[in-house]
Amino acid sequence: MFKKFNIKILLLLIILLITIFYLFINLFLNYEKRQTIKKYIFPYQVISQQQREISKLKSYYPNIELNFKKKNSDILIKENNITLSNNLTLKKYLLTSGFYFGINNIFPGSGYIDFYQDNIVILSSRGILAFRKNLDDDIENFKQIKNNINDFIGIKQFEKQNWFSVKDILIFSNKIFISYTAEINKDCWNTSVIYGDINYENIKFKKLFFPKKCVHSVNNIDREFNAHQSGGKMISFDKNHILLSIGDYRSRYLAQDKQSINGKIIKVNIFNGDYENISMGNRNPQGLYFDKENNFILETEHGPDGGDEINLIEISKINKDKIQNFGWPISSAGEHYGGKSEQNKNKYKKYPLYKSHIEKGFIEPLKSFVPSIGISEITKIKKNKYVVSSMKDKSLYFFELKEKKIANLARIEVFERVRDLKLHRNRLFLFMEDTPSIGVINLD
Repeated sequence: MFKKFNIKILLLLIILLITIFYLFINLFLNYEKRQTIKKYIFPYQVISQQQREISKLKSYYPNIELNFKKKNSDILIKENNITLSNNLTLKKYLLTSGFYFGINNIFPGSGYIDFYQDNIVILSSRGILAFRKNLDDDIENFKQIKNNINDFIGIKQFEKQNWFSVKDILIFSNKIFISYTAEINKDCWNTSVIYGDINYENIKFKKLFFPKKCVHSVNNIDREFNAHQSGGKMISFDKNHILLSIGDYRSRYLAQDKQSINGKIIKVNIFNGDYENISMGNRNPQGLYFDKENNFILETEHGPDGGDEINLIEISKINKDKIQNFGWPISSAGEHYGGKSEQNKNKYKKYPLYKSHIEKGFIEPLKSFVPSIGISEITKIKKNKYVVSSMKDKSLYFFELKEKKIANLARIEVFERVRDLKLHRNRLFLFMEDTPSIGVINLD
């Protein structure tokens, strides 16, 4: 009897001490010290609290940008200048509102740039569309353009993963084209295009290119999926067509399947959505430029672990029965993630990544970057001179093409990931996604 009484008292004392200790750490210690103590003494409570916070963020955070869009508020900007090497100055226009959600970084926002007449048009990865007069010395906010982009990709997709997003903007023939990762069927995705007539009040988009086949995020042959590998870059080609890049979504074998659109550059009719493949064996194309003067297309693409590429597509060889093939995933200067480990043994048997393209019957890249630079957009700046941007390396690479070979490659660091790049009136416009900002470099 006495023994049982002592045990009860002991238990009550332990509970009382724990309660006093708990009240003490919550009332008299700062947040960081409280969390450190709780982590080791009350781990289940910390885990439960973290789960509640994560759940709260999941329900709230994805809506921030869309709520801003609904209010139709202006996108505020703030100026800042940075001196680069080669006597260049980068003028930055920080977007202080609206662009909240990123594709690679969860925060802040990613986006894209194009021009219509004398106005610069910007698009966020979640469908905020805005414009203002060509950036100059005066401070003027971006005005939102109402749109229905989120009827095609919206909160349902954004909540699944930040890599499901808008992929590019193209203004051409008085129309605006938007590429995005479309959920064709439940959890089954492919790169698609919507379009609308350009105006500054309200753009009603409708489907142009919406493939029937898709890559399932779980039920796929290799049990791998990555929607960062979706491509989505667009350029104008002729009065009836645009070019669209489509990645392999990490279903590597599709890049060598002529019946698939994945791992390809395709030509899309802007009036009826009909298409044809013009190149294949492309992993994740991030940049396109049609050099009409020299009659070729420059294409950039992300490699695996190493092996980002600049490729040249010959216009004269399009529609000649044989599609130009750039080798992925049979040839690449890079390696599979994890390298030649035992775990990757079967992967290398199926997708060997030979270091030569030409020996295997493929087109050799103009340039392979090892290690990878996170290559993005490419454009021409003057006769036979070009520039390509990068995300991982946070730099621009200027180079010349001499007899279809790269020469005088020069790196200039810009200190931020560059998602998009456009030349307008001899000025380079960069979408810089670590701040986010519109960067402007005058080339005069």
